Amino acid sequence: MGKHHMQFSRRGFLSASLSGLAAVGLAGAAPRIALAQEGKKETAAPGKKLITRTLGRTGMELPIVSMGVGACNDPSVIAAAYEAGVRHYDTAANYQFGRNEQLVGQVFSRLNVRDKVNIGTKEWTPGQRAGLTAQQARDKFIKLTEGSLRRLKTAYIDIVYIHSTSSAADLQDDAAKEAFTQLKKDGKVRAAGVTTHAGMTEVINEAARDGFYDVVLTSWNVSMADDNALAEAVKNAAAKGIGLIAMKTQAGGAQLPNRAALGQYSSSVINTASLKWAMSNKHFTTSIPGFTSLEHLHEDFPVAADLTLTAEEQKFLADNNLKLGLNFCRQCRQCLASCPHNTDVPTLMRTHMYAAQYSDFYLARTTLDGIPQGKGLKNCSSCSSCVVNCANRVNVRAKIEDLKLMYA
Repeated sequence: MGKHHMQFSRRGFLSASLSGLAAVGLAGAAPRIALAQEGKKETAAPGKKLITRTLGRTGMELPIVSMGVGACNDPSVIAAAYEAGVRHYDTAANYQFGRNEQLVGQVFSRLNVRDKVNIGTKEWTPGQRAGLTAQQARDKFIKLTEGSLRRLKTAYIDIVYIHSTSSAADLQDDAAKEAFTQLKKDGKVRAAGVTTHAGMTEVINEAARDGFYDVVLTSWNVSMADDNALAEAVKNAAAKGIGLIAMKTQAGGAQLPNRAALGQYSSSVINTASLKWAMSNKHFTTSIPGFTSLEHLHEDFPVAADLTLTAEEQKFLADNNLKLGLNFCRQCRQCLASCPHNTDVPTLMRTHMYAAQYSDFYLARTTLDGIPQGKGLKNCSSCSSCVVNCANRVNVRAKIEDLKLMYA
């Protein structure tokens, strides 16, 4: 499916109002909202309605395609996404050193649509708990959330996440639970969530067992098609009322490591087929592909109105060799035992994905810098040949060599 399948109305958008939004101060009139509303349903195009699903027990009803804002620095793209029908926006306190939250807040304040959008942000990581008493951790979590409230120019945040959980133990931080309970009581947070890049099956199963967290944001894409344990965990969590949001749905972006594949399929086919595959799992409420341009928006968002696969998309998904060629690290951590230097290989693989495939060099740098001392890329400088084995056929050696060229 290409851009021609849905035309996005931009009435008044390329006028002085858009120029105003793009300015530093976001001055100028708010654009007119082109899409009619029908209760909680949004009209994507004449005769087509957006597919919406309910986010578990939160009761939040969202279109199945949302916006990952993290790499976006253009307010007009965020505003255009709203006009197109996007209603959920994912950001984080540390994205662009807080500027990303500020950008989101400025756009929706200018449009005066805060009550019509749903915002998720990430405040806390398990590592931030180290060295703090329970009271200190609780107070710090609340203080961080209040900082996000100011940057987002809002009295409440729909979903606040603990970021990058990777084990059941990460969900058992009583200080974080106490902070969430207080923030909910004060009306500052509607839903408590966790994000997970590694140990996903364990985290999702624990969220379902424990019952405290309302939402889980997790990786889910076609390269995981054979991960039956993860699929079962997702199904079980959904049955327990946990809201599930999918990230990394395009398996790291269209710039496939298997370069020959780019000659066989267009980036549009790869993106839309992958996104449709991910959202065909009805246990997921929505997904957060990153939009950094109008082109990205126009390519991905039409999936929210139609999950029907084109012939070319079906061919892509049936191509098992290409699926292996996606070269996507599932963060399963099985590789750790094969590294003689105790290197955090999964986090290096995430760093490579952010830099080489997302072209998000800020997030790549901060991810790399977040690796504990003695477990980072410096360990690889003395290795002439990487011996790490990946159970899912990821070319770890090639990715590490890329990282050494970029960051050595």
